[in-house]
Amino acid sequence: MNTKLIAIDLDGTTLNTESQISKRTFDVLTRATKAGHYVTIATGRPFRMSDQFYRQLALKTPMINFNGGLVHKPRQVWANETEFSVSKEIAFELMAQKENLNLDFVAAENRETFFIDQLEGFDQRFFSSDSITEENLLKNMKSDPTSLLVKTQNEFAESVALRINDQFNDTVDVRTWGGPHAILEIVPKGVHKALGLSVISDYLKIDPKNIIAFGDEHNDLEMLEYAGWGVAMANGTAQLKSIANDVTDKTNAEDGLADYLENLLAL
Repeated sequence: MNTKLIAIDLDGTTLNTESQISKRTFDVLTRATKAGHYVTIATGRPFRMSDQFYRQLALKTPMINFNGGLVHKPRQVWANETEFSVSKEIAFELMAQKENLNLDFVAAENRETFFIDQLEGFDQRFFSSDSITEENLLKNMKSDPTSLLVKTQNEFAESVALRINDQFNDTVDVRTWGGPHAILEIVPKGVHKALGLSVISDYLKIDPKNIIAFGDEHNDLEMLEYAGWGVAMANGTAQLKSIANDVTDKTNAEDGLADYLENLLAL
């Protein structure tokens, strides 16, 4: 058997519109693993907001969080673990420019912790936390975060991304987070999912030509280009579809990943 490494984005790809793994998608991914293939999660989400899916799929493979900012084996010491960070001074500078940049909030995240510039009017569900206290205020952050998030309005998103890129061009890249909200993620320059996927493929001794990658947003662009077979979701962006090897017939709401993978691997 020609063993494949299957890299799956979460939001808009593996997860349905209720942000869940459907029974059918679970079944197909489980059968792929039992057939001897590797499944790895490659997401922009922090670990604490993706661990539930790692557990649900009973994965043992390394996973990618923060769009490549963290590559690790959950709850294990792993010699190949990689983690990148953004200078905390950038977070404080963005907070100072919050009104001028039309930002709703500035937030910073590490593997298990997060900070935000203000608590007033903040929806705790955004960070999947039942408890957000004064300790979570951005001013209390002492170490460099793995990722920064800023929220703006859709009409400002493009200009905000350009302005942040211009100001901090030598050190960061700005990416959209996906979904209906205008969330921009600021990551260390040159860090993306393909970088994380290369660490995992080297570790598993899987040639990139035997990687199948699924995604829907432009933060999946490098990953689909790196993979031997990059698949964009039917609900994906036009940019991603233009560079993908193929596009699913169905959306994430219709188990498009499961249908495509089942047919491709003859599961």
